Amino acid sequence: MTKNYPKVSEDYQKAIDKAKRKLRGFIAEKGCAPLMLRLAWHSAGTYDVKTKSGGPFGTIKHGAELAHNANNGLDIAVRLLEPLKEQFPMISYADFYQLAGVVAVEITGGPEIPFHPGREDKPEPPPEGRLPDATKGSDHLRDVFGRAMGLSDRDIVALSGGHTLGRCHKERSGFEGPWTTNPLIFDNSYFTELLSGEKEGLLKLPTDLALLSDPIFRPLVEKYAADEDAFFADYSEAHMKLSELGFAEA
Repeated sequence: MTKNYPKVSEDYQKAIDKAKRKLRGFIAEKGCAPLMLRLAWHSAGTYDVKTKSGGPFGTIKHGAELAHNANNGLDIAVRLLEPLKEQFPMISYADFYQLAGVVAVEITGGPEIPFHPGREDKPEPPPEGRLPDATKGSDHLRDVFGRAMGLSDRDIVALSGGHTLGRCHKERSGFEGPWTTNPLIFDNSYFTELLSGEKEGLLKLPTDLALLSDPIFRPLVEKYAADEDAFFADYSEAHMKLSELGFAEA
C-alpha cells in the first residue's frame, strides 16, 4: 500500500532527532531494550485492517490498555519513558513509543529501521484480544498478523526473530526464560537456536515451534539462520510495516 506520510515541521523533526539521541543513551543505561521493543510491538500490533482501528497511536499509555492480559509488565515501560517524554512535549506518544522500539533494535546491534514521524495520538484504546497468543500455532499467527494486521508470512517469521531480544517472565506471561543465550544482543540467534533443538534453559513457545512445523515458515527460519544479513533486511522492512499500521495510508 502506498504511504502518504504527513509533513512534519522542522522543529518537530529536530525534536525527533534529539529524542532519538536521548533514547539511545537512556535505553543503553537501563538495559531495557527488550522491554521497549515489546512496548512498540504491542502498541502497533492491535491494528485491525478491516475496521481501521487500533494500531501505533499512543493508546497503550492508558490504564485500560495496559490492563490487557498480553500487556502485563508494560506499565513499567510506560513509567520508565515518562520523564524522558516530558522533555519532548511536542512529540506525540505514538511517535515516541515507536521511536523507542526502533532505537532498542539499533543499539543492541540490529538493523537500522526507517522511521517516519507524524503519528497522532488517539483517545480510545482498542478492545482486548488482538495480540498474538503464544500458546497457539501457525493458523493463529496468520490470522492475527495476516488478516488482522495485513502482514505477510515473511513478515511473521522476520518479526518472530525479534525475540532474539528479551525473555519471558512467569508472572507476566506464564512462561519463563530467554529465547537466546544473550537476550541483550540483536542477531539471528533466535533462528539458529530454534533449529539446533533443545538447549536447557532456552525458551521455545508453541508459536516458536509452529515456525518449524509449518511448510512455508520453516524455509524462512532456515534462510535467516544461515544468513543474518537477509534476516536484518527483512526484519527492518517488517518492523517498519508493523510500526506504521494504519498510519499515512493513501
